[in-house]
Amino acid sequence: MKFAPNAVASGSSAATPTRTRHWVVGWAMLISWITFLDRAAIGQAAPLIRRDLGLTSVQIGYAFSAFGLAYALFELPGGWYCDLKGPRKVLTRIVLWWSAFTIATGWAWSFSSLWVTRFLFGVGEAGCYPSLARIFRTWLPMDERPLAEGLKAASARLGAAVAPILVVTLLRFMSWRAVFLVFGSVGFVWAALFYAWYRDEPSQHRAVNEQERLLIPATDTGHHSAPWKRILLSPSLWMLSVQWFCHFYAFYFYITWLPTYLQEVRGIDITRTALLSGLPVLAAALGSLAGGWVLARLIRYTGDVARSRKLAAYISYGAAALLMIVAIQMPAAGMAVYLMSLSSFAAEISGPVTWTTSMDLGGPHVGAVSGAMNAIGQLGGAAAPAIIGYLAAGGARGWTWALCSAVLVYAIAFLCWLCLDPVTPLANLPQGTQPPANRIRK
Repeated sequence: MKFAPNAVASGSSAATPTRTRHWVVGWAMLISWITFLDRAAIGQAAPLIRRDLGLTSVQIGYAFSAFGLAYALFELPGGWYCDLKGPRKVLTRIVLWWSAFTIATGWAWSFSSLWVTRFLFGVGEAGCYPSLARIFRTWLPMDERPLAEGLKAASARLGAAVAPILVVTLLRFMSWRAVFLVFGSVGFVWAALFYAWYRDEPSQHRAVNEQERLLIPATDTGHHSAPWKRILLSPSLWMLSVQWFCHFYAFYFYITWLPTYLQEVRGIDITRTALLSGLPVLAAALGSLAGGWVLARLIRYTGDVARSRKLAAYISYGAAALLMIVAIQMPAAGMAVYLMSLSSFAAEISGPVTWTTSMDLGGPHVGAVSGAMNAIGQLGGAAAPAIIGYLAAGGARGWTWALCSAVLVYAIAFLCWLCLDPVTPLANLPQGTQPPANRIRK
């Protein structure tokens, strides 16, 4: 997928389709990068925050979990609100909100103020990815969605990967409080530019010509009341959500506790910690790209969307669990981190699989469905830091148990895909639209 300026205006009769939809993916990649940059910054700054605020490991674990708890609680309302109002307004508002509380993190003076700030930060970020899921479903042909999801997820992981390095670099010139001011300011710029450029429907964008409109499948972009009972009682939604919980439980160890683990358990200095702690998240970015590529190739090879998604998920979680088992056994810190990185790479292959599945299951209610899925997923992000904080209080043995819990959740995620129907919509689609075909023409 190439991102190039549009060569033709929407009113042109030229045969070449414009590429406005690719620019839409670019906007999604950028905000996805900013999202994880802002949420991962606290991990590298945590030792300094603990020192200045006088916090225990349990308290900083609670502060980490405040974000995940708020994110989970407000993800479903955020997705529903996006379905109701459209992603242009909703995404702009929530980016402004979370950017403000990224800055406010640097104003914390106690455990309570830090917890409240991180909770409100999580409220703001909730709804971002359901909004992006609706954008992709509206703007992209089905065969372009896996790669777009891979690029979006890779950008998110890259944001988390570079956050430790950026934080350490900025700390040479400013306090940790000022670092959050710098990070939060970026979101205000994105929100202003996005609101001016983006439109909720391709037909409303002046840079889209008729040839590109023909490439984009007609989808229902109207506002509907979600059939909550049918959605929330769906076994497929619960299986998809539980495996996403497991996914984020393991991932949040890397962006919250890994720097502390490397410094306090492995005895690595802060500079080398910044480099090593970024490796699993960088590997996750590459895994997301690989996941989009692998899924697209599997679908082309098998001609069966459901089978391809299941196979990619089995490979993802099975390999992630096995590699983590080996990493736990490694006495050398560097080799352990490298194996964790490979495990992280494998786990992220499931990302594009999960989000494209939520688009098909959700249909016109993709915001609500993906919001419900991501809400439960983020509960994993809320649970992991608190659980690991308690386990870490037990010393080296406690850290070993923390890593073993990641193996367990990967195994549970693998089992979820045995019971999941990844293609059948959860609710009746509006008259005149068709559910995605399980088999496609090769």
